[in-house]
Amino acid sequence: MKTAIAIRHVAFEDLGTLRRVLEMRGYRIEYREAGVDRLDTAALDQADLLVALGGPIGANDEAQYPFLEQELRLLQARLRQRRPTLGVCLGAQLMARALGAKVAPMGHKEIGYAPLKLTEAGRASALAPLADAPVLHWHGDQFAVPRGAQWLAASERCPHQAYAVGDYALGLQFHLEAEPQQLERWLIGHSGELAAAGIDPRELREQNRRHGEALTALAAQVLTRWLGGAGA
Repeated sequence: MKTAIAIRHVAFEDLGTLRRVLEMRGYRIEYREAGVDRLDTAALDQADLLVALGGPIGANDEAQYPFLEQELRLLQARLRQRRPTLGVCLGAQLMARALGAKVAPMGHKEIGYAPLKLTEAGRASALAPLADAPVLHWHGDQFAVPRGAQWLAASERCPHQAYAVGDYALGLQFHLEAEPQQLERWLIGHSGELAAAGIDPRELREQNRRHGEALTALAAQVLTRWLGGAGA
């Protein structure tokens, strides 16, 4: 049985809807809790798929959160070995840093559902089902597209939404994985951030009602296409 290991930075930002796709493809799923579990083990190096999930800390915050140094080394090693690796939000930013690219504040928050605009490379990639589709954004930083990577997507408020490195690594600034039925956990867990940004959780609930189920179906298509291309 293949193994997929997900690094989880906060309890409610898990694999969500992506878990079903992985299980259907025969993966045994394990989690490692960032800041608690070691991230320098052979199991992580050798996993058939590694997923670095999102979280509310910054990709440059290793002085405050030293475990990030270990996570960056893990990502660097996997990417050198061209092993299948998926990064979501913070995870994609850490992947970008591992590849030598910068991560920096945008100067504003992008939170809520908004359309994704695919580049030419994006339209030819596993992200093709997401062309002009509303996806869930939840971030204030963005990555630069790493040298040698393909730039795949943008949004109105963030020019760098996705990149691919060969067929083995994919970084997504947005959230495909959020389960519509679990969004309330995000609204509670990020209540301070929402209040500071002046965002009403009632608006996010309504957006989720309109777009959440459609995004779940698209997420399954995207992950299936990407795993097939990565041979994972």
